[in-house]
Amino acid sequence: MALTALGLNCTLSASPHPSSSQKLLDQLLEGLGKHGVTGDSARVVDLNIKPGVRHDEGEGDDWPALRKRMMAADILVMVTPIWMGQPSSVAKRVVERMDAILGDIGDDGRYPTFGKVAIVGVVGNEDGAHHVTAEMYQALADVGFTIPAGSSAYWVGEAMSDKNYIDLKKTPEAVLKTIATLTTNAAHLAKLLKASNYPAP
Repeated sequence: MALTALGLNCTLSASPHPSSSQKLLDQLLEGLGKHGVTGDSARVVDLNIKPGVRHDEGEGDDWPALRKRMMAADILVMVTPIWMGQPSSVAKRVVERMDAILGDIGDDGRYPTFGKVAIVGVVGNEDGAHHVTAEMYQALADVGFTIPAGSSAYWVGEAMSDKNYIDLKKTPEAVLKTIATLTTNAAHLAKLLKASNYPAP
């Protein structure tokens, strides 16, 4: 069964600036690839994602095209840095724009995102990975994505340090194990949902 994934890098740094979020995102997509999932990614800050809660906020808005890619994928992979204990403003902009999905709930109560899986990755050099994960997973579940079992994949360095995830010469074993578990469960869940999606209530 062919599965696809879309990765969203929610770094604040525009291309081609190095990105710890991209490093983790690439590792998550690679993990999914081991289960036959193909996909690509977008650095959201490089796009003009306008503020708002509609599918299209007018001329120059890049969200409609990104949303089309998201809705075509079976698995959504979102990676965000931590800033002041919060998901990045870019990540928050993405979930704000997803709010429009709630207007697409069918008369049968089914969301257009039912059957799609979402996973989250978090990087930073401050505390807050669990808080950020909670915020992101709550928002994604609210708009119809299914969350697989296990932790988000995250790395947080020493608080107030200038060492970032991209600076590590070797990925910690615990992070690699979490990536493996999360991507295995995500691919498995996506296969199950693609074969038998949620029924109408």
